[in-house]
Amino acid sequence: MRTLLLSALFSLFCGALAAAESVRLTNGEWPPYLGEQLPHKGVASRIVAEAFALQGIDVAWEFHPWARSLQLAERGQRAGSAVWLHSNEREEKFFISDPVVESGYYLFHRKGYSFDWQQVSDLQGRRLAGTRGYDYGEAFQQAEASGQLRVNRVTSDETAFRQLIAGRVDLFPMDKVVGFDMLHQHFSAAERAQLSFHPKPLRSDSLHLLLSRQVPGNAELIARFNQGLAQLRESGKVAQYLLEIQQPLSLAP
Repeated sequence: MRTLLLSALFSLFCGALAAAESVRLTNGEWPPYLGEQLPHKGVASRIVAEAFALQGIDVAWEFHPWARSLQLAERGQRAGSAVWLHSNEREEKFFISDPVVESGYYLFHRKGYSFDWQQVSDLQGRRLAGTRGYDYGEAFQQAEASGQLRVNRVTSDETAFRQLIAGRVDLFPMDKVVGFDMLHQHFSAAERAQLSFHPKPLRSDSLHLLLSRQVPGNAELIARFNQGLAQLRESGKVAQYLLEIQQPLSLAP
């Protein structure tokens, strides 16, 4: 009798595990927010996973090039993708979450470079670097497209930083936290000490989890995620995690 009872309980336990909810999301490389080899897959991934966990949902991450990550989610081949800017075009294809993290792009420059600006037209005549495929905000993009700004588009953020340090360009827009992390990972203290950034952001945006409208149940899932995210934020953990990635980073040697 005892054996039968234990067997029944074990079967129930296994059934509960099998019924546990999970969601498969795509991701990309953007340290320290996102990264396959980072602790917790990056701080933004950690926030997403812990928000879902508060709703009893496990996250399985897949890392792909950014275009592939978005495509898989858009087609409903994966439940969604993290983390992205909000846009009207994306709203047609995805349920878009409440903000997960904030991103601020600033103009980095060499410390000896005298520089101030208030509007994008003030950047005219400056030697600007930009990374291919990056959107630096509507005003910047329009000024570049019209020829008002001449931007040397390069293949990577690291290349742009090296051009900046070498004096080949004057300004380079970059998310401040991501830029600091890159400078710490790939540049020496002496190189970092040559750079500064203007305190006025070129663009400030919130980044979001996207869940595909092609996947049944995602309307309910985004609501549950937002609830878990609000709980996590109220607990103080979101602020704590973001502070942890910023404390070690600076441009000082």
